Amino acid sequence: MSNDRKGPKLPVQQLAILGIARFAEPLALTSVFPYLPEMIASFGVEKTEIARWAGFTGAVFSVAQSITAVAWGKASDRFGRKPILLLGLANTTVCFLLWGIATSLPMAIIIRAVMGGGNGNVGIIRTMVAEMVPEKSLQPRAFSIMPLVWSIGSVFGPAFGGFFARPADQYPNLFGRIEFFKRYPFALPNLMACVIFLISFTTGLLFLKETLHTKRHQRDWGLVLGEKLTRPFKRPSPRPTGRRLSFVDAEASAPLLAEPSANSSSENLATPKEEEQKTRYMDLFTHQTTLCLVSYTFLALHSVAYDQVLPVFLNYPNVVPDETNTRLPFCL
Repeated sequence: MSNDRKGPKLPVQQLAILGIARFAEPLALTSVFPYLPEMIASFGVEKTEIARWAGFTGAVFSVAQSITAVAWGKASDRFGRKPILLLGLANTTVCFLLWGIATSLPMAIIIRAVMGGGNGNVGIIRTMVAEMVPEKSLQPRAFSIMPLVWSIGSVFGPAFGGFFARPADQYPNLFGRIEFFKRYPFALPNLMACVIFLISFTTGLLFLKETLHTKRHQRDWGLVLGEKLTRPFKRPSPRPTGRRLSFVDAEASAPLLAEPSANSSSENLATPKEEEQKTRYMDLFTHQTTLCLVSYTFLALHSVAYDQVLPVFLNYPNVVPDETNTRLPFCL
């Protein structure tokens, strides 16, 4: 009776892997904010123009990401969620390395735009969570994990960027004699962040399972390699006497995807494609979805705008009050 009472469980392992991949997004977005005004100033930009170009350079990431989000979503429908997710992580890693050694304002803007436009993982990860957890009773807990990861990354990102920026000046005993960090003072936080991106990429490549219904039964060489690497560290378990659980293995009770029934046929597998073709793009914008999108847009606008404006404001030089008028502007 205890086994009957056990309901479906969350795919904790797969959600954790997605969380690691999700952590790279806020890190890439927010880690540049603490040193962005100083980086813009190092390009020879005038002091009166630093705030403007710092805001533009920071915003071009999100603008490019929003423009290409739908295209990346369609690509994941065709090629699979996992390949597109890994491609976005690889793009972020390469662009972050180039961003750390940027030597001019146009170079920095182009790299930032490519970094955002080449990464559509925000929507793809949310789609994978929905496909991993089709149970309505478990979806609130599953979807709450990714915002939690974003909040942690938003805290860790700025502290990470500010701690490792200009290492030759902040830590002369450790990095003062390294010519590379003198020439590229903002390279160290990007190098350190790339280590996290590589961990996310490697973890996703070796252990993340495909969730797209048309691709999940294909052979995944990354999973095969991950299985071989972890086999010596696993305890041998008795083989099940019933049917073979090929997709979820140890997380068989977790609703990663609804398994096809015994009466499923090739016609049933083709049904999602037919429904997808009949669905028009404008059909998605119902009254309820439009309200949700507008509300979320204003929420993100206020949140991200505050995060980006604050470091620019703190970097602004103090104004020395005039001797003839020592009263502050806000004084009555």
